[in-house]
Amino acid sequence: MSASVDTRPRTRVRRNALSDGQGRLAAILLSPTMAVLVLVVGIPLLLSLREAFFGVREELNPETGRIAKYEYFAGFENFTRIFTTPTPVIGNYGQMDRMVNAFINTSLFTLICVLLETVLGVAMALIMAKAFRGRAFVRAGILVPWAIPTIVSALMWNLIFNEAGVMNKVIDQHILWTADGPPLFWAVVIADVWKTAPFIGLLTLAGLQTIPAEVYEAAKVDGASTWQTFVRITLPMVKPALVVAVLFRTLDTMRMFDLVVGLGGFGKYSAETLSVFSYLEASQGRYGPAAAYSIVLFLYIVLVSFLFVKFLGADVIHDDEVAAIRAQRKRRRAARKAGAEAPAPRTSITSGGMP
Repeated sequence: MSASVDTRPRTRVRRNALSDGQGRLAAILLSPTMAVLVLVVGIPLLLSLREAFFGVREELNPETGRIAKYEYFAGFENFTRIFTTPTPVIGNYGQMDRMVNAFINTSLFTLICVLLETVLGVAMALIMAKAFRGRAFVRAGILVPWAIPTIVSALMWNLIFNEAGVMNKVIDQHILWTADGPPLFWAVVIADVWKTAPFIGLLTLAGLQTIPAEVYEAAKVDGASTWQTFVRITLPMVKPALVVAVLFRTLDTMRMFDLVVGLGGFGKYSAETLSVFSYLEASQGRYGPAAAYSIVLFLYIVLVSFLFVKFLGADVIHDDEVAAIRAQRKRRRAARKAGAEAPAPRTSITSGGMP
C-alpha cells in the first residue's frame, strides 16, 4: 500500500499585527476618529497647501473699467518671497527679517518653556505621588492652571503684568511688561510655564504610579540615597511617559498663538511667533504668503517630531503586540545574519571509506 505525498508548494502566510481577525473591528472603531481628523486636520491642510501655490493679481477689467482681482498659479513664488524679499523689523535680537525673528522667537519659546515645564512638572509629580493628608486638595490646586482656557489665562496675566499690576508691586519695579521688548518675551514664558507645567506633571504622575513600591524598598535596603533612587530608578522607569509628555508640549509650544496675542497683542516683534505672523498676513488679505508661512511652520514641526522620536524613542502609540512582533523580526534577522556570517564546516573526502 503506497502513501500519496502532497508535492504542492506550500504558501507561507505572512502574519502581522492585524492577522488575528480583529483588523475589520479595529477599522470600524477607528473610523469616527479618522473622519474627524480628516475634517479638522486633513482638509484644512490640503486647502492651505493649495493656497500656498496660488496668488492674486490686480488687473484692469476692460469690460467694466474697474480694477479686479484675479487668482493665478504662482508655483513656488510665495515660498521664494520668504527668502528673497525680507521685511526688516527690530526685535530682541536687533534688526533682522521678520520671518527670521518669528522663527527665533518660536524656537526659543519652545526650548525655554519646555525645559522649565519639564523640571517643574517632574517636581509636581513627585509631590502629588507622596502619601500625605490633604493630597487630593494639593493635586486639585496644581491642576487648576492647566484647566483654565489659554485665552482666559492670558488675559489674567495681562492684568498681573500691567504697568500698575501685581507683578510690579511685588518686585517694587516699574517695568512695561506688555510693551514691545524683552520683558514681554519673559512674561509669555512665565505665563506659559505656569499654565502648562501641570500637564507634564499629570502625565509624569501616571508613570510614577506604575512603579512598584517594592523597587523603592529594595533600594532603601541596599542603602541608596534619595538622589540615587531618583536617578537610577524613578527617571528610567518614568521615561516613557515623560518623553511623550515633553513631545506633546514641544509640538504645542511651537504653534503658540493665543497666549502671545492675549498677553501682548499684535505687532509686538519681541514675542511674535510664526503662528502670529501667518495670521497677520492672512488678516491683511495676503493668503498665499500666509499659507506659505504656515506650511513652513508645519514642516518645522514635522522635522522636530521626527528627530524627537528618532533620538529619544518617544513611543507615542505603544502597542505590546506590535512591539513583540518587531522584536521577533529583529531576532530573526539577527539569527539569519549570524548564520550567513558563520563559516561553513570544512569536509574532506577520502577514498576507502572512513579515514
